[in-house]
Amino acid sequence: MTIKRTLSRVALALPAIALLIAPASAHRRWLLPSATVLSGDHEVVSVDAAIANGLFYFDHHAMPLDDLVITGPDGKAVQPKIIGSGKYRSVFDVPLDTQGTYRIALASNGVFGSYMLNGERKRWRGSAEAAKTGIPAGATEVQLTPVASRVETFVTLGAPSTTALKPTGKGIEMVPVSHPNDLVAGEAAKMRFLIDGKPAPGLDVEFVQGGTRYRDKEAMQHITTDADGIATLNAAAPGMYYLETSNGGGREAPKGGTRMSYAAVLEFLPG
Repeated sequence: MTIKRTLSRVALALPAIALLIAPASAHRRWLLPSATVLSGDHEVVSVDAAIANGLFYFDHHAMPLDDLVITGPDGKAVQPKIIGSGKYRSVFDVPLDTQGTYRIALASNGVFGSYMLNGERKRWRGSAEAAKTGIPAGATEVQLTPVASRVETFVTLGAPSTTALKPTGKGIEMVPVSHPNDLVAGEAAKMRFLIDGKPAPGLDVEFVQGGTRYRDKEAMQHITTDADGIATLNAAAPGMYYLETSNGGGREAPKGGTRMSYAAVLEFLPG
């Protein structure tokens, strides 16, 4: 197999890495559940996964589902039913068979960068392991940056629980102080952000209400995390909201460090 074909296959196998290196002002990545709070013994939630300009309007590209991880109320993995991917969105069902809160996430890790070969600069996207053999031996000026991305949402069957909300200690994560399925418009909600398991002060969190297609102005809020990594969210009206942050302002990773990004969809219910 040629090196060119190997690089192509790795890039195709990890499309989420390419999305991660785009500026934050470009397309947003989100998981939109059909419902966030349900009752009964058993239920199913359908989730749309998309990359789009608007919230929550399908206008750009379907989100790959290679890195889908669903954690149930008991802390165990839940197997989704993958419906499929079209041009503008991917769709999957999540069976809710246990009472409590589910964490639905697309979490990916890898590297991106470039190298010189025969006087020409080549780009690389893929896993750190694949880079060891995928980049030609004669390559020079190899520059690779680790990346860690998480996109998630939360769903609860019955009473809210917290087991699924425990952090993994990798990349940027949100650890809710206010339960993510017990949010009310007009009441402040507090979310703690971590970087590799430690509080992340000074992060710029973008907070936007859905339905941007139908407003003249996006009305984005910029919220800075405090010394304990906590951001206070204030939703004026009920609805689905989107938040996003990164450790490099959305454009560049810290020098010598890992480029990290985080995004989530939360529902604020009427008071």
